[in-house]
Amino acid sequence: MAGQRETEDLRGRNPLATRSVKRVTLRDVAQAAGVSHQTVSRAINGKGEIDPETQRRVLEVARRLRYRPSRFGRGLVRPDVVTVGLIVPDVVNPFFPEFVAGVISAADEREWQVLVASTENDRSRELALVRSLGRQVDALVGYLSHPDKQLEPYLESVPLVIVDRGLDSSTHALVHVDTAAGVRAGMHHLIEKGHRRIGMIDCECVCDPVVRRRTFLEAAAQHALPVDERWVVMGEQSPAGGAAAFEELQTTFPDITAVFAFNDLVAMGALRAARRLGVRVPDDCALLGYDGLSITDLVDPPLTTLHLDKRRLGELAVHQVDQLLTGELPPPAVLTPRLDIRGTT
Repeated sequence: MAGQRETEDLRGRNPLATRSVKRVTLRDVAQAAGVSHQTVSRAINGKGEIDPETQRRVLEVARRLRYRPSRFGRGLVRPDVVTVGLIVPDVVNPFFPEFVAGVISAADEREWQVLVASTENDRSRELALVRSLGRQVDALVGYLSHPDKQLEPYLESVPLVIVDRGLDSSTHALVHVDTAAGVRAGMHHLIEKGHRRIGMIDCECVCDPVVRRRTFLEAAAQHALPVDERWVVMGEQSPAGGAAAFEELQTTFPDITAVFAFNDLVAMGALRAARRLGVRVPDDCALLGYDGLSITDLVDPPLTTLHLDKRRLGELAVHQVDQLLTGELPPPAVLTPRLDIRGTT
């Protein structure tokens, strides 16, 4: 896979690709309730100029249809500008500014606005943020870990694009990173370089870590490598976490000759720990990262990594929003990392 270009796949894999996701309108509620749209407006806004039973019936229909009052009517923003809400886990992690830049660039091309918010890596903040930001925008894009059933009550019918959570959503648009293909490419590269004892540093994050671990172990088994789950060490998603995890691997399994670190920040920490321990990279132990962060150009030797085009990831997310706003649920957009071979393998 060395030198392979990053690929995008917009081919249909979603069984509900033609399902309408158009926002329920005030007139839809009026038709379902058998009243005028003026009556619905008065009922929704509590004007008190209609019969209480009619108001109760209209509000019940609105709840059943999951009607969401227009933010334009509440004077939040100009009605002629589409606004996209963007939720990321961490604005400090250098992965996400590039992704955000891609979203903003693609939105600018369409003369849209973008509102950015962060969960600060706190999953407990996610649902409240979905609700509060969703009430201010036309559509949401987010790195979200909660399953669809938990998200639905907080979305209030706002169209949603989920980034890098897998292909398990049947009700929302998706931008999927083919992590499994990246892990296989990385393992193939290390094995081609002659490594037989390969460890992995994994970390908690919004995207599914099960795919990384499973693919790593499957690739090892396919090549009859003597690896087991003890060679997969969890580390904090930071250089310090990478350093601690690398030290743990070296202490427990000193005969490991390569380490696959699931992100470049972790890999940079592992490289720092290797220097402190007197482990030469790549002579004594090869090191492979994931993400392709631009800051890896500053380390010596330059980090071999699975490069993901973060800006393109953001552009694909906005493309999905574009499709949602036409009233159709698009097929998933898929982005595959490419192997960038440099000095650490």
